Amino acid sequence: MGNLQAMEMASLANQDAGLRWHLQSNHFPPVPLDMLQPCKDAIEAADDGDWDREITLPISVEWRGHATAPAWAVIEGHHLDAWLGRDDLEDAYDDDDYP
Repeated sequence: MGNLQAMEMASLANQDAGLRWHLQSNHFPPVPLDMLQPCKDAIEAADDGDWDREITLPISVEWRGHATAPAWAVIEGHHLDAWLGRDDLEDAYDDDDYP
C-alpha cells in the first residue's frame, strides 16, 4: 500500500509536497524533513544517470560514518523509486564499492 501511495504522491505537480508527505507519512518512524533536500538531490542525480553522486547529508545524519551518501543509497533508504524517471535502481549501483 505504501508504494501505491508513493506513486500517487510522486505524480503531484508540487514535488516538495509529495516528498514531504512520503517522508513523514509513509515511513515509521517518520523521516525528518531535514532529509527533503538530500532526497531531491538524489532524485536529480539518478535522473542524470549519476547514481554514485555524493549527496550531502544534514549535520545530524551520517551514512556509514560519512557526511555524504551516494545517490543510490539515499533513494534506496527512503524508498524514492516512484520519483525516478526510470526504474532500474537495482542495476545502477554495486553496494560492494562501499565499506
